[in-house]
This record gives sequence, C-alpha cells and structure tokens, in this order.
Amino acid sequence: MIAKSAKIITIGTFDGIHIGHQKILKRIVKLAEKQGYTSTVLTLFPHPRMVLQKNDKIRLLNSIDERVDILKSFGIKEVIVKEFNIEFANLSAQAYVKNILVDELNTKKIIIGYDHHFGKNRSANINDLRRFAKIYDFEVEEISAQDIKDVTVSSTKIRSALELGEVDLAHSYLGYNYFITGNVVRGKGLGRTLTFPTANIKIKESYKLVPSNGVYIVKSNIEGFIVYGMMNIGTNPTVNGKTRSIEVHFFDFNQDIYNVKLKIEFIKRLRSEQKFGDLDALKKQLKKDKINALSHIKLINV
Repeated sequence: MIAKSAKIITIGTFDGIHIGHQKILKRIVKLAEKQGYTSTVLTLFPHPRMVLQKNDKIRLLNSIDERVDILKSFGIKEVIVKEFNIEFANLSAQAYVKNILVDELNTKKIIIGYDHHFGKNRSANINDLRRFAKIYDFEVEEISAQDIKDVTVSSTKIRSALELGEVDLAHSYLGYNYFITGNVVRGKGLGRTLTFPTANIKIKESYKLVPSNGVYIVKSNIEGFIVYGMMNIGTNPTVNGKTRSIEVHFFDFNQDIYNVKLKIEFIKRLRSEQKFGDLDALKKQLKKDKINALSHIKLINV
C-alpha cells in the first residue's frame, strides 16, 4: 500500500481565486516546499447554499473545473474536491477532522481563517480545531483577520463589477482576466448575414456568473494561437430576440470550431447592448465596434 503524502492544507470555496486568495496560496506553497509537505486545497462542491437552501440563483465566478485549474496554476499540488451533500453536512466536527482531514488526507498542517466554522450546523470553530490538533497531531496556523477581510471584500467587489460589465475592474481584483469556458454551438446565423460571423458559446454550468449584457473585447487561445475578437452578450433586441446568448466574432479567423471547447477572456467592455432601427444600422455599429476594439488591442500589444 502506497503511503499517503503528508499535506499542508487550506480549506475554502476559493471562488474567483483573486489576489486575496493568492496571498494565502503562496504562503501554503512556500511552507510546503520548506517543510516537505504536499500543498493542498480542500474545497467543496456544490456550494453549500445550493444544497442546504436549494438556492439555484447563486452565481459563482468559476465552474468547479476552472477552480481546480486555477488553483493548480498557482502551484498547489493537490486540489481535493469533496462533494457537499446532506451526509457531509451532518458530519460531526470530530468525525470530519478524524475521518477526512487526518485519516483520508494525512493532514499535518492546516492554514485557516479565524472565522472558519465546520462540522454539523457549522458548530465548531478554530479553537475546536486547535483542540483536535493536539489529539490527532497536526498544526494549525491562523490566517490574519486582514487577509480574511481582503478575501471577502474582493469576492464581493468582483461580482459587483461583473454585474455592471466592468471587466477591467474585475481584472484588478483577480490579477488576471475574468473568463468563461464553453462549447461552440450552432446559432441562428444572424452574424453571418451581417458579415460578422460569430461563434455561439454554450456554458454548461448554469451557476457560472456571466458579465452584464453588452459588447466586449475578448481573446482566446485556439490551437496554440491567441485570437482576439468582440463578444456580444444579450438577447439581440434588434431582431426581437428573447433568449440570452453569448456570441463571439473573432478577428482574422475563419476556422471551423463547432463543438470546440473555448476559454474566452474578457479584456474591456465597449458598450451596452442596444436595439437598432434595422439590420443596416446594427451592421454600421458593428463596424465601429470592430475599429474601436482593434485600436485598443493595438495599444495593449505595443
């Protein structure tokens, strides 16, 4: 039987993995290298509110796959995703610590916030964790109140920024471009009619937060090449559309990418969605949007 690696762990939702989170992750990676442990994040999915409150309106900054990929990109060696269900919610604090943290994961050190609660009804706190640490022989390090505040405030600010379409402001909190991941599916062909063919993006996860309706400058890595474009999020009111869609017109690009999964990054919002008098007026605006987008892209690539 292969021995489990000794782990240094932090626990949390880590939605968005912004600069507040990144400070904690860097601490874990550094300590793991110094002490010979495996840097590990334990995260829960679905979000507890989705299960306990049956809240289907909750919107997260990352899908669970995106969360895992981003955590690993910051040097975390193992990301453990525990399914949050009623059985998990009913675990006593001691059973959670002994069965999962100690026996299953071989935790030797936990870095956690002062306000962390766990166990059934979230009844246990960091003082209980320190008590269990003496029983089960692991260390507990407390994340400062200021760092926890930074995490909470940043998550709130990012969601607020995206709901207003302020993707460049979200970038300042994240330290990277906000992005969506989805498959290219067939649309109604309106873009091709306007000589602005679009890739229609279908996001599998209904809980993923999509920025507010409007036109954005975006970029994607397609088969190893960075391709820029402009994205419309909205209902296509000029043709009396009712359903919200996500469409991207990539510049200088004509490959067939149907059914391809794309990660698309937001760079800047160009304008809000508008209803035009006819398709000719819409086409004229799209030409202006493209000129504005290309001018901005040229500036950032100087």
